[in-house]
Amino acid sequence: MPDDLALQLERAVAGDRGALARLISVLERGGSASTSLERKLRVRPGSSYTVGITGAPGAGKSTLVSTLLGEILEEPGQQVALLAVDPSSPLSRGALLGDRVRMQAHTASPEVFIRSMASRGHLGGLAMATRSARRLLEHCGWPLTLIETVGVGQVELDVASATDTVVVVLNPGWGDEVQANKAGLMEVADIFVINKADKAGLEATRRDLEGALASLPPARRPQILETIATEGKGAAALWQAIREHRAAITASGELMQRRLAQVRSELRGMVDAVLADRVQRLFAEEEVDARILAISDGRLDMAEAGEQMLALMYDQANDSTMT
Repeated sequence: MPDDLALQLERAVAGDRGALARLISVLERGGSASTSLERKLRVRPGSSYTVGITGAPGAGKSTLVSTLLGEILEEPGQQVALLAVDPSSPLSRGALLGDRVRMQAHTASPEVFIRSMASRGHLGGLAMATRSARRLLEHCGWPLTLIETVGVGQVELDVASATDTVVVVLNPGWGDEVQANKAGLMEVADIFVINKADKAGLEATRRDLEGALASLPPARRPQILETIATEGKGAAALWQAIREHRAAITASGELMQRRLAQVRSELRGMVDAVLADRVQRLFAEEEVDARILAISDGRLDMAEAGEQMLALMYDQANDSTMT
């Protein structure tokens, strides 16, 4: 690990939020520096907890998260980090909305760390580096991390593979949304929040949710809460529900199974990313053009060409390992 990265990591572990922000930037950029940093991050089981907050655009997730942060910080000694995944600028590739701007009330608190992360077109609601950033926060001793996903018009299932408790935020009048995403909602939600509960359609949305959940065993049914985030109403009940869910899955052993599933998902994603990078580099080779011409004039079939390409990629990988 380069000396400057090692120094930044040491400072981040000691509580330097500037160093922590710079290290997240390293993870977002990728490359050799990111890989070096990844190799230093070690999970300490039980040292932190992660809550995902997701839902379609316009549900009021950011306002709800800001209100929830205030409720959490009412507890003495509580520390919390927020990774807010925003849409990307098509020009700079940076985060467009910037939740740090929208949460000015908390940015000055030494007990809070807020970071906006650009989705950079990644489907599933999470930025590519979100899982790495979560692990960095855990390594640096942050006991609680909230991950707010970008709204992309549907419930983002990726959040379930990166967090311990999943909160799905809806609005009154979204009965069609509940039906359209029924399977996904049932898979990821641990707690439902009907935000903007002062709007028309509240009872119909609650009935739709309760109907969709009726087939689940009572012990597996997510809680349904109502909030008015703009007025701070319901935040205390949401924080209590999160704590109750954590206690329940910890006692049952389900939390450990979720953590193992998270590691499996992250490892799979890491392998996929490495393979995608190698394939991209492989197709930049001149030998690919020769095979493409051979396929186009009938001298080589597609299946054989694919086998040859895979063999070439593995040969290159072995050569780089040996050197």
